Amino acid sequence: MSADHYFSADPGSELRPRRIPVTLAGREFELTTAGGVFSPDHLDWGTSVLLSHVPPPPPGGDLLDLGCGWGPIGLSLALESPRATVWAVDVNERALDLTRRNASELSLDNVNAVHPSDVPEDISFRVIWSNPPIRVGKAELHSILTTWLPRLAPGGDAWLVVQKNLGSDSLQRWLEATLTDEFTVTREATNRGFRVLRVRRKGA
Repeated sequence: MSADHYFSADPGSELRPRRIPVTLAGREFELTTAGGVFSPDHLDWGTSVLLSHVPPPPPGGDLLDLGCGWGPIGLSLALESPRATVWAVDVNERALDLTRRNASELSLDNVNAVHPSDVPEDISFRVIWSNPPIRVGKAELHSILTTWLPRLAPGGDAWLVVQKNLGSDSLQRWLEATLTDEFTVTREATNRGFRVLRVRRKGA
């Protein structure tokens, strides 16, 4: 049995691509996934809840999909905001390859699927959408969030979906206690046992 996790940098399991039906930005597609990435068999409930509760993204600027997996969040951002630049980041190289493949199939040339270290440091994001990798452990999760949330542009929003029984309420309290007064943290929705949290950076 493979010991791969979706947060493995280089999954060792055999690449066995599969096609799955998915609805993104109100349109039906068939996209490619594979084992060794997050939720390879279907669009997971958390991501579905997130996508059904976020407002339309800004029409332009830099947008971030944090922890892209095979790409559903980043592809949705790109479909809804074709003039924006979408950064889809993940530490899992197989996930990045799949996101690139799916973006190419949908003719989305505004998606940059890259390792986190390949995002230029001077970029700030008008919006961040994320189903963050809760199972990496609390310390690593906190490190991820304190790295990326401060890169919100003034007036920008991060939308995070977290399962209630995996600590969404405690994560909300931690965010409120950890982020500076520039940020507000609110719970925007609850659905199917998931919370949708909004982290807003106050405008300039």
